[in-house]
Amino acid sequence: MLAAVACAKPQPQEFHVIPMPESVTLLDGVFPVAGADIECAEEFDALSAKAVARFADALAAATGVKPSGKGLITFEKDDEMAPEEYSITIDPDGVAVFAAGLNGVIYACETLKQMLPAAIYGGKPAKADWVLPCCNIVDRPRFGYRGMHLDACRHFWTIDETKKYLDVMAAYKLNRFHWHLTEDQGWRAEIKAYPRLTEVGAWRNGTMIGKDWSSNDGIRYGGFYTQEEMKEVVEYAAERGITVIPEVDLPGHMVAALASYPELGCTGGPYEVWTKWGVSSQILCAGNEKVYTFLEGVLSEIMDIFPSEYIHIGGDECFNEDEGIPWDHCPKCAAKMRELRIKKGPEAKHQLQTYVMNRVQKFLTEHGRMVIGWDEILQGDLAEGTTIMSWRGVDGGIAAAERGHDAVMTPNSFLYFDYYQSKDQDNEPLAIGGYLPLEKVYSYEPFDGIKSGAENHIIGVQANLWTEYIATPEHLEYMLLPRMCALSEVQWCKAGSKDWDRFSASLGHTFEILDAMGMNYRQ
Repeated sequence: MLAAVACAKPQPQEFHVIPMPESVTLLDGVFPVAGADIECAEEFDALSAKAVARFADALAAATGVKPSGKGLITFEKDDEMAPEEYSITIDPDGVAVFAAGLNGVIYACETLKQMLPAAIYGGKPAKADWVLPCCNIVDRPRFGYRGMHLDACRHFWTIDETKKYLDVMAAYKLNRFHWHLTEDQGWRAEIKAYPRLTEVGAWRNGTMIGKDWSSNDGIRYGGFYTQEEMKEVVEYAAERGITVIPEVDLPGHMVAALASYPELGCTGGPYEVWTKWGVSSQILCAGNEKVYTFLEGVLSEIMDIFPSEYIHIGGDECFNEDEGIPWDHCPKCAAKMRELRIKKGPEAKHQLQTYVMNRVQKFLTEHGRMVIGWDEILQGDLAEGTTIMSWRGVDGGIAAAERGHDAVMTPNSFLYFDYYQSKDQDNEPLAIGGYLPLEKVYSYEPFDGIKSGAENHIIGVQANLWTEYIATPEHLEYMLLPRMCALSEVQWCKAGSKDWDRFSASLGHTFEILDAMGMNYRQ
């Protein structure tokens, strides 16, 4: 019996790839990868070649065998393919990968890695059957925008923690990182023209304890990213096929900025960086020209750091009706409304906010950028070319699409990863509320409710991870995973091709991968 086991042919890892490729044809036979040479066509750019080199390094580290001519894995350029499309052909003699560019190359590498033992993600030699099954794979994503959001303001995440977040995004083929950098509770982006934003606005005098709104732990908290650090993250993400989309939330959620520069508010302050969660009534003064000088200065430096096609400008939760609206009592705002011929009434504030958003959008458009805002900005007369991020359910995205605006679907009902993962909340880490199990994430269909002909305006899907109650990397990863893996199939797989039974059967291999990556997750 021992002799029979010793002579047994190596068996390939069962096919448990997430997100599931569009077309997979499994064939007889295997290709042994240990010691295989890996070649990248010269026609590829430097980042594509670097991605292939990372794959080669991971394979050599995991198998413990350097390339030695035992078979061949080639990456060939095919300009007829879509930018994120790839194909893989595996036979007993080798592997042939075809792609048009960087993202296709990266996704082919990630598919190959998931087809191998999970130890390839661990960075050290491991005994395993290092073979790939013979097969033909052709793959491309359903949506071009496949995003994951991270709130770095309520709690601050180091550069290394942020890179780890990007690593797991890349493993599951996400391509947009929405970085929430400004808030009432902390301003995280260094702006050289306005140094007090990080000298003052990046720090708060304590944090509320649990859900006791009257409490404060008394511990000074904060942090910020230098411009060089943000550029480092942009470069790191780009090497993994991910575009970083920065968010400067305005005109609300700006208390940290007001604490730094009180003259930007309607009352002149004094203001203090918020130590509790929720929605502050204090917002930027819409009638003060210094505000627009400030915003243009901030966004100019943001554009110098982030080459993304989109800049997110927020627009959510601008008005706290319970505490009053500063614009209602501000002479400068009243003068601006007279100038704009905005009539007094319940819609006046929305029209004035529209003026603010459209003015910022015009500035960004003149600099070659596109704007995304939260769905509240639909309440005004939205400028052409603005993309909506639908978070208050799906209605905002549906309305945007029907009005001819592009939309990214991020409904809290399906894709808010700060929600509880079990109804047994006492045995879960503290969360903001709600209930969002893995199955519900997986069940989301982005075109539900969209009128025929308007689907082309739904350009993508994103999940959001707000961090009011998430203070450690372990807690962050627990809330993210494996829900982000379910998200990846919503984003990648064609309608009707998802299969919960197949997906859930793949979770065992997924957990092995996450273990090898050093990620925490909920089982």
